[in-house]
Parts: sequence; structure tokens; C-alpha cells
Amino acid sequence: MKRPEDIIRSVRDLPSLPGIVAELLATMEQEDIDTHALAARITQDQALTAKTLRLANSSFYGLQSKVTSIAQAVSVLGFHAIRTLVTACSVTASFAPRPGGQFDFPAFWRHAIASAVCARVLARHLRVNVETAFTAGLLHDLGTLVLVTRLPDEYTQVVAWQREHDCTAATAEQALFGTDHAAVGAALAAHWKFPQQIQAAVAGHHTVLPDDDLAPADLTTVVQAANVLAHALDLGGPENDQAPPLSLAVWRAFALDEAAWDGVFSEAEQLYREMCGALAS
Repeated sequence: MKRPEDIIRSVRDLPSLPGIVAELLATMEQEDIDTHALAARITQDQALTAKTLRLANSSFYGLQSKVTSIAQAVSVLGFHAIRTLVTACSVTASFAPRPGGQFDFPAFWRHAIASAVCARVLARHLRVNVETAFTAGLLHDLGTLVLVTRLPDEYTQVVAWQREHDCTAATAEQALFGTDHAAVGAALAAHWKFPQQIQAAVAGHHTVLPDDDLAPADLTTVVQAANVLAHALDLGGPENDQAPPLSLAVWRAFALDEAAWDGVFSEAEQLYREMCGALAS
């Protein structure tokens, strides 16, 4: 097995994201944005444009009429939504499964989509930007893709160890690698120059706070809860999937009653069904 520091260091050898995606991610922390220029830049990538428009026209956004250009999609859905879609489309294409590999990539992406929609639903309750939350939810397990694609044979041992010990993937990764996908994902998020708040959410999505702490009303808290919720609702994960623990501090941060949580569950399940087909198409 590789040493934990070697695994983290290997992230630097991964290719960068397409230039337009890097530009879009940078705008998350900018106030003065030339959306027309960025829309024009997106259009130069025909494959990315086609998939983005397919998503924009999916039932997830419920548009009354079809949008046929990135500029039109920006005007109808807003720049934040299109930025999220372009980033999602690009990242999903950045990691290809190895021929003959045994890792369940479809289940991985289903969980990523489930976490994204759960984050989108939960974000409103903490006044976190819903599009940023969707992006962070979608990308929170990127470290798993690094481990699976860079260490495919070793990761089969992780899956076997997880099944044998009936534990979470992070626990199995720590046992065999000395690190986990959250730490590796945080290194990749830094390599790809994601905004600091997304880097923090990726790094901290498995952090369990003491019950008597007060979880902050921020993106990391949203993604922590979204990840657990996606597992708990059995949205797209593999059979016998185990939900990671959620600290009472995070649960209390949302301050929702039983009826409100029921509404969150119902909305997340509906959005998942709509978005999963669109992203996977």
C-alpha cells in the first residue's frame, strides 16, 4: 500500500479541469462577472454545450419552453445555475471507469447526484446559496474517484474490507490507506482551485462534531447533512449501503420540526428522480 502522503501528493499529477470550468469556479467568489463573455466561452466547447442544454431543458428545471443556446439558458435560469451545470458536466467526464474494473461507477454518480439535490434542498434552511450547495454536494466524494482510478487494485481491497467489517467506506480507507477520500478530495479541490468554501466542505463532510457543539450555518454543515440524508433515504447507493454518522450538532443547526423534515425528504426524493436521468443521459 502507498503511504498516505504519497496518495495525497499524487493528486498533483492529475490533469487540470478545462479552462472554462476553472474560470466559472473562480467566479463563485467574484462580484463583477461578465456573464456574456463566459457564456460565449462555454459555447466554444460543443460537447459541453450540448450536455448543459440537455440538463437545462430537463424536468428538473421545469422550463415552459425549450432553451436552445447557452446565452438563452443564462437569461432564463440565471448564471449561477448554468455555472453549476457546466461544472457538473465537466467533472463527470473527468474520471472514466477502467475496463474490467469492479468499482460501481453508476452507483457512485447516483449517490453524488442524490447528495447534490439534498444539499440544494437543505441549503435554503441555512441561507446558503443553493447552486453552490448543489455543486459541493455533487463533488464531495471526488477523493473516491482519485483512489479508484489511481489505485484500482488496492481499492478492491477497501471494498472487501468494508463488506467484511460492515463499515463506511471512509473507515475502510483509513484502515488500509491511512487516509480517506475526504482528505484526498480536499487535495484535489485545492489542485483544481475550487473556492475555499467548497474545499472546506469536501474536506469536512465526514467530520463528526461533539453533540454539545453548535454547527455553523455554512456550506460544510449543509454537505455533511446532505451526504447522510442521501444515504439514509437510500437514494441511488449500492445495496447494504451504510449511512455515516451525523452529529446532533449538525441536526440541530437546521432547527426543523418533523413536518419540515418530511417535506425535505419528499422534495429531495422528487428532485433526485428528475436529476438522475438528466445527468446520466
